[in-house]
Amino acid sequence: MKGRSATRKTPITILSVTERLYYTDAYLTDFDAAVVARSDDRRRIYLDRTAFYPTSGGQPFDTGWLGDAAVTDVVDEGDRIAHVLAAPIPGERIHGRVDWPRRFDHMQQHTGQHLLSAVVAGRFGVPTVSVHFGTDASTLDLETGGFSPEQTAEAEARANQAVTDNRPVVVSFEDAASAPGLRKTPGREGILRIVTIEGLDRSACGGTHVRATGEIGPILIRKVERVKQLVRLEFVCGARAVRRARADAELLAALARAQSAGAEELPVLLEAQRAELKAATQARRALEEALAGYRARELHASLAPDTRGRRVALVREAGGPLEPLRALAQAYGGLPGGIIVGVVERPAAVVLGASADSGVDAGAVLKAALAASGGRGGGNARVAQGSVKPASELEAVIAALLAAVGAEAY
Repeated sequence: MKGRSATRKTPITILSVTERLYYTDAYLTDFDAAVVARSDDRRRIYLDRTAFYPTSGGQPFDTGWLGDAAVTDVVDEGDRIAHVLAAPIPGERIHGRVDWPRRFDHMQQHTGQHLLSAVVAGRFGVPTVSVHFGTDASTLDLETGGFSPEQTAEAEARANQAVTDNRPVVVSFEDAASAPGLRKTPGREGILRIVTIEGLDRSACGGTHVRATGEIGPILIRKVERVKQLVRLEFVCGARAVRRARADAELLAALARAQSAGAEELPVLLEAQRAELKAATQARRALEEALAGYRARELHASLAPDTRGRRVALVREAGGPLEPLRALAQAYGGLPGGIIVGVVERPAAVVLGASADSGVDAGAVLKAALAASGGRGGGNARVAQGSVKPASELEAVIAALLAAVGAEAY
């Protein structure tokens, strides 16, 4: 489907209102117009008429060319529309060309949104409260607490059936006070631009739309998620849906090849691998806890108790994760009089473990030691951990911890 062109041979008239050609013909891509104003840098111009759609109602702006200059933004300023150019252009009359593939893609997405919103409202009684049209996908925010996979599949199927029906899409201008059957009550009075999908939907809208639902192409709902108190549907239409379906099919095929299995076998195979991984993770954690216990008891036995019966240990690691030291601190804190300061130098972090009979509140002591250097951490009375930033403060934090627990060595 290609756009149309329009020419006009009339005297130049300076107007304060831009005539919006896309209101009556979304397929118009070429037009002639008079320049009525320019910004000082001549890269923002105003025309007496334009086919360029500005960002409005969630729909992105058109791009294209005015003369030889690329149009990089189109801004709705109320009565006027500003065209932002990549470079200044001369002349008082100018020829405009809208980027048709981009325009038609927006027409497909916007009309597809009307269709999908109408189906969801008509079949499930769920209204659309907001819409966003993105570069890769678009979204509907629905006023409902949940939308099931079954509802999603049915909404998608019904919307695509309406596409197949090739229902006419008609633009009309009607008075808000007497316009019947609108899906959503308009927020203003006066003359409304109404987009009607025959037998399915009537909505007040200023956007660009296709002439019949068949031009929308396939509609694909890709994601359903909760957003605050709403449900968000992510969808794509037309060529976007075809590209996305192809990408999804290639991804699925790649996963199947990696597993040396057919695509239909993947759910069972991946569930089995998930269960196997879960069991292996549980076994590894049990072994790590057992190892930490052996290590804690050996360390505890190697240290003589101080005058208060406490055995304070300092364990340092050059690098690596903090989790093994945390497991050691947990185990060491379960032994009589056990207090342990664990240190990882890169990235700088500390863990403090203390037995119940040591009289030390690990969380409170660690928090106080880190506060002086701006570090962050937390925990409970038995085990606490935190990061040291900057790392140059690590030795000072260690010294503060040892002093706080009353270490008689180090």
